Amino acid sequence: MATQIVLDHTGDSRYFFDRNDRKGLADAERRFGELTRQGFTAASRTKTGDLNVVRTFDPAADETLFYPRIVGG
Repeated sequence: MATQIVLDHTGDSRYFFDRNDRKGLADAERRFGELTRQGFTAASRTKTGDLNVVRTFDPAADETLFYPRIVGG
């Protein structure tokens, strides 16, 4: 089971999907597109635990983290 974790001002939300389920996979890809269009940065966790920024949906990723832009000033 793969996971998409969305961080925002309320905490985090987790969305689980089965890569073998067409609908679940399509929903995950749609969510990826919506979040990145809203300005979230997406990062996938590597086998060593590091995060790599990703620009396109990767159905093979076990865990994708979405975090909002940081605004400072």
